[in-house]
Amino acid sequence: MKTIKYKFLSPAKALCVITMSVLTIGCTEDFLDKQPLDQISDATFWKTENDAMLALTGCYNIGAYWAGQDFFNGISLLWLDLAAGDGSEKEFYPDHMTDGTLNSSYWVTAAYWSNTYGKISKCNNFLDHIDAVPMDEVKKAMMKAEIRTLRAYCYFNLALYFGNVPLSTHLLTVEEANNIPQTSRADVWAFAEQELAASYPDLPSTRPSNEDGRITAGASLAFLGRVQMAEQKWHDAALTYKQIIDSQVYIIDQAGFAQLFWQTGESSKEVIFSTQYQPDVYAQVLPQYLYPETYGGWHQFSPYNELVQSYECTDGKTIELSPLYNSSTPYDNRDPRLDYTIMISDRTQFKGVTYVSRPDSSSPDRISRYSWSGYCINKLMDPTFDGNLMNYGGNFPVVRYPEVLLGYLESKLEAGEGITQSLLDETVNLIRNRPTVNMPDVTTTDPNAVREILRRERKVELAFEGIHYYDILRWGTAGQELNRQFTGMKLTNTPESYSDYPVDSNGFYIYQRRNFIVGVNELWPIPQTELNINKNLVQNPGY
Repeated sequence: MKTIKYKFLSPAKALCVITMSVLTIGCTEDFLDKQPLDQISDATFWKTENDAMLALTGCYNIGAYWAGQDFFNGISLLWLDLAAGDGSEKEFYPDHMTDGTLNSSYWVTAAYWSNTYGKISKCNNFLDHIDAVPMDEVKKAMMKAEIRTLRAYCYFNLALYFGNVPLSTHLLTVEEANNIPQTSRADVWAFAEQELAASYPDLPSTRPSNEDGRITAGASLAFLGRVQMAEQKWHDAALTYKQIIDSQVYIIDQAGFAQLFWQTGESSKEVIFSTQYQPDVYAQVLPQYLYPETYGGWHQFSPYNELVQSYECTDGKTIELSPLYNSSTPYDNRDPRLDYTIMISDRTQFKGVTYVSRPDSSSPDRISRYSWSGYCINKLMDPTFDGNLMNYGGNFPVVRYPEVLLGYLESKLEAGEGITQSLLDETVNLIRNRPTVNMPDVTTTDPNAVREILRRERKVELAFEGIHYYDILRWGTAGQELNRQFTGMKLTNTPESYSDYPVDSNGFYIYQRRNFIVGVNELWPIPQTELNINKNLVQNPGY
């Protein structure tokens, strides 16, 4: 059994701390008065373009996973999808975020808050000092646009999950940080929208390979589209996404769906922005969490059967409507993305070994060993990797081109601009038609039917990429999605006589219950540690 300890930086301190890849300075009253002799100071640092590049790199740095959650770290993004009803984590269930017990002391939501404010402090520090650096002004403008984009993305997510939050565009003194009031969600989102709209024109459409992972115009526009969709500015969002499409920089990769999430596929033109990792230098630890125990991992995550059931049959119909669906063999004749995304007992093979989770087996992944659903995540499992699972160099996609196409379709739909077959072919059908998926075209132009299809398409195409929680919050369906009993793998075709484990009428394992409190859990609580420090903060209703 592993033991992981987490240590969080209070945002009241994070707002005033100066942190770059080359330094870490504590925020104390003494520091505000004089520069410690063994530290790098702003007064001695911001002298050259190289200094600016070091500081810029520090703004991108997400820190080790052990430091906690944020909106860039691969595990943190995956965790958001689990909380959105796609699965659970074996040692931290209930996760409290959606089980009706969430409170202001919960370390997970507090970590998203504190680590995001830590990144904002780096961005503010950069923007406070970059103008003084003697360097090419065009390059300087590009750097500023990168950091403004990162900061806007941070503020957008803070307001999405916490509502009204403190907003500062400059480093604060300790006293200022401890007394800063909240800004309304609407105003925070307006700020993020304004920053992104002002930033993307100064960013390049593409970057050379030695700048992989740095923000491009497409990434900034993709974040802008997310903000505008959350604000329900449908016409504006459609125009934003159309700019990305018209740039012709990105494609739906024809090489393979599964390979997109392997190290060999990280340079695909389908990936708009990804968090970068490098073995031995800045490694990705996700494989250790992801791999089943059969393959040397910890098998931390268990998808729910409700996600499995979202995948259509190969005729393009849902399992409720398709004649191809057989409840006795529920995994046959399904959208190929199901097998690419979910490991299924006695069906999925990885590196020539069959994944087994049946309770009557001797497999280390059998559901009777831990509280597992019987399923495991297959997406992001890289068969080309043979190294240390804690030292993986594969990147994690934060934005892919399918999100842009589906966002464009949704924005056109909700703007009331009408759905045509041409629009469907240019968006959702382009995604479904990739050779390794080859799902039937969507042909209905009925708005209600298209809305249902595109929402399902976002869920299955972008599963475990950190987008589903955002979706159900802005759709207003979180209460419906998360107030139910969740199930696991198929255990029997004779449920009436099966007694080894609780099963439903279709023989699926009765797994875990979520109890989302409507009117409360749509927002996360302001961390209690912050309320204790800053008396100007107001807790969200219900907490």
